[in-house]
Amino acid sequence: MKRPLRAIAAAGLLAASAVVAIALGGNASADTQICEQYGSTTIGGKYVVQNNRWGTSAQQCINVTSTGFSITRADGSAPTNGAPVSYPSVFVGCHYTNCSPGTNLPVQVKNISSAPASISYNYVSGAIYDAAYDIWLDPSPKRDGVNQMEIMIWLNRQGPIQPIGSPVGNASIAGRTWEVWRGSNGSNNVISYVAPSAVPSFSFDAMAFINDTRNRGAITNDWYLTSIQAGFEPWQGGVGLAVNSFSQSVNTGSNPPPTTTPPTGTPTTNPPSGTACTVTYRATNVWNNGFTAEVTIKNTGSGTINGWTLNYNLPSGQNVTSAWNATVSQSGSAVTARNVSYNGTLSPGASTNFGYQATLNGSFSAPSSFSLNGATCARG
Repeated sequence: MKRPLRAIAAAGLLAASAVVAIALGGNASADTQICEQYGSTTIGGKYVVQNNRWGTSAQQCINVTSTGFSITRADGSAPTNGAPVSYPSVFVGCHYTNCSPGTNLPVQVKNISSAPASISYNYVSGAIYDAAYDIWLDPSPKRDGVNQMEIMIWLNRQGPIQPIGSPVGNASIAGRTWEVWRGSNGSNNVISYVAPSAVPSFSFDAMAFINDTRNRGAITNDWYLTSIQAGFEPWQGGVGLAVNSFSQSVNTGSNPPPTTTPPTGTPTTNPPSGTACTVTYRATNVWNNGFTAEVTIKNTGSGTINGWTLNYNLPSGQNVTSAWNATVSQSGSAVTARNVSYNGTLSPGASTNFGYQATLNGSFSAPSSFSLNGATCARG
């Protein structure tokens, strides 16, 4: 299989692409060497690792482990003003008819509540490459061929290379600042989020980048997420580059566009004046640079709440990276959490909870106050 051009060093350098299906290999229970151009295997009963040497006839080999892979041979090279030579990667979902075992993809964006992700890389010096986390979307539930939208998260960039298109600004997503590029390679549109310095490991919710892409008008909530991949685009060298570990889930539920009020047709009953809600906040795990938290909301009023929005401020040094059971966004210290499709109704006395993971700089402390649909809540 030859992939479409993905990252180029100068605008206008495009090439045609051909599609060749790759066969799904066996499950790698021990280290497995793959040197076949489009060879692949499965790991963990959930992910596919592919050599994907689509841009060169030179030899490339990868060593597949139970949690990832490393590049052990990289004979090919390409000019830095053109496309890379390959994209060895690990993925979940469907890629040119090769679907990972048990995947629930493709799935419409509006039906995704969260997509928790975690990646750990090993980087090397003396090579020209990018480390890319790729998210593919299409208006149809496509399982083969080129998708119309590619989101690239560049976690490392070495050498005189740059994403497709041109820079369009900066974005603060998943607790980090990214330079945003936008363009097309002639086969699909691309939005790239480029880290200013190398990120060796990253835990986040992939929906944060999908939502930002949607907010830029590049996709709609009716589009389908088809696959998520992590690997390297080498131009020159690359032996020793490795994905040490890769974890990606896609949880279905609801992903409504950000609004200040619930969508039309979903009336919200605000808690009456005074305290009609209780919020219990607890850290479930705290480590040196991060934590997970659980938030429980209880309706202590006399009326049913149909659709809720919880607002509060996180202490300095805390930034949400992923969430579950709620759509959570952060601007500065201000956090907004909105219900998903299955937990928006709270009858009197009922409660629900959601959780998230966040980065931590300094000592942990909890938020001091919460408001639900504009009414201040008591602390549980």
